[in-house]
Amino acid sequence: MTGRPSTVSVVIPVKDDSTELAVCLAALHAQTRPAEEIIVVDNASSDDSAATARAHGATVLSCLEPGIPAASAAGYDAATGDLILRLDADCVPPACWIQDVISAFEKQPQVAALTGPARFIDGPALLRPPLVAAYLLAYRCFSLPALGHQPLFGSNLAMRREAWQSVRLGVHREDPEIHDDLDLSFHLGERHRLGRVRGEPMGISMRPFRNARSFQRRMRRGLRTVTIHWPQDFPPYRWRRMRTRRHGAEGSPAQEGRTHGHA
Repeated sequence: MTGRPSTVSVVIPVKDDSTELAVCLAALHAQTRPAEEIIVVDNASSDDSAATARAHGATVLSCLEPGIPAASAAGYDAATGDLILRLDADCVPPACWIQDVISAFEKQPQVAALTGPARFIDGPALLRPPLVAAYLLAYRCFSLPALGHQPLFGSNLAMRREAWQSVRLGVHREDPEIHDDLDLSFHLGERHRLGRVRGEPMGISMRPFRNARSFQRRMRRGLRTVTIHWPQDFPPYRWRRMRTRRHGAEGSPAQEGRTHGHA
């Protein structure tokens, strides 16, 4: 990164979530540090999600390929900011979200991507804290052995644009039955450092967990996201490659810059 201030693009994939999208966009416009661009990727919605996005001043892209992986990747490809931030249409970011992300990247220049905390904003109030803690812990426990490092969480995710460009041709954007954030973790995490952003948690919806069928679908997609990377990323193979690269980087400052994708 140069000495000039970072520019920010926010990407939001959406399908039939007009009401929630309006709340999300209003929260983005209320940020203490606004984004230079907000890109809403309409994934063949049957409602007025695209019109809602335009009414709130967002750039609207149409993605007819089904699935969040395709929609998210289309938004990342179109983003022009130094930093690409991603959240879901039913998320409500805290007012300091963008500023917190920028500050975290400035404090961690060796990091290519960041992920942050979350909280439920709907459902039974007393159950929200323990349920979101259990959900995020389960995601980490499932992902860590497969990845060999922490996963990125799609509802609160940010990356440097050059990091995306280094993996954009390898991600499984054509498969609607995977989790795009876990897939991105596989591709970014092997050659780049991932970090965490501190600050207020992202507001997320409990909707995907309100019935057993939805939960089972998420679990099935999680398993598919892991196994689609096998045999190349079967854990022992992946861990060995990462350990070799890490040791090589430690032995050479120049190599470390190349390994983590920074100039």
